[in-house]
Amino acid sequence: MKYKFLPHTADIKFQAFGKSLEEAFENSALALKEIMYKKLKVKEKIKKRISVRGKDNERLLYDFLEEFLYLLDAEGFLLSKIKNIKITKIFITNKTKKINKSKTEDNKDNKINNEKVYNYKLIAEVIGDNAKNYNFTNNVKAITYNNMFVKQEKDKYICQVVVDV
Repeated sequence: MKYKFLPHTADIKFQAFGKSLEEAFENSALALKEIMYKKLKVKEKIKKRISVRGKDNERLLYDFLEEFLYLLDAEGFLLSKIKNIKITKIFITNKTKKINKSKTEDNKDNKINNEKVYNYKLIAEVIGDNAKNYNFTNNVKAITYNNMFVKQEKDKYICQVVVDV
C-alpha cells in the first residue's frame, strides 16, 4: 500500500508509506495528487526539476508538498509522476558573528560560535502536463503541520499529513 486516507473532522488526512524516505515522500505527493484532482489521468508531457530544503524531515515534506500547490497555481502544472527523488542530509557551518546588544546590556562581547546546523535537501524530477488540458476542480487550500510527522518504524517510513480543503 502506497498511502491511505484517515478520518478527519474538517480536512483530509493521510499516511504515506515507503521502504525508503524518498519512497514515502513520493507516495505523499501521489496522495496529494489524488486529493487535488482525484483519479484524473495526467499525460507525461512536461518535465521539471524541483529542489526544496528543510531544517528537518517534517519541514522538508511540508515544502515538498507545497511545491505542487505552487506549480499548479503559478505555472498550471499537474503532476503525473515523480522520478529520481533524492534526499540528502547536509550541514551548514554558522561562522562566528557578533550579536548586536542594546546599550542597557553589559558590554561583554556576545558571539555565536561556529556551529554545525543540519539541513535536508530534496531534488526530484517531476513529470506532468498543463492544467488547461484537463477539467477538474482543486479544493486544496494548503498543507498543514497539524498532526504531521515523518518517522521510521522497523523497515518502513511513514509520513502523516493533514491537507486543508
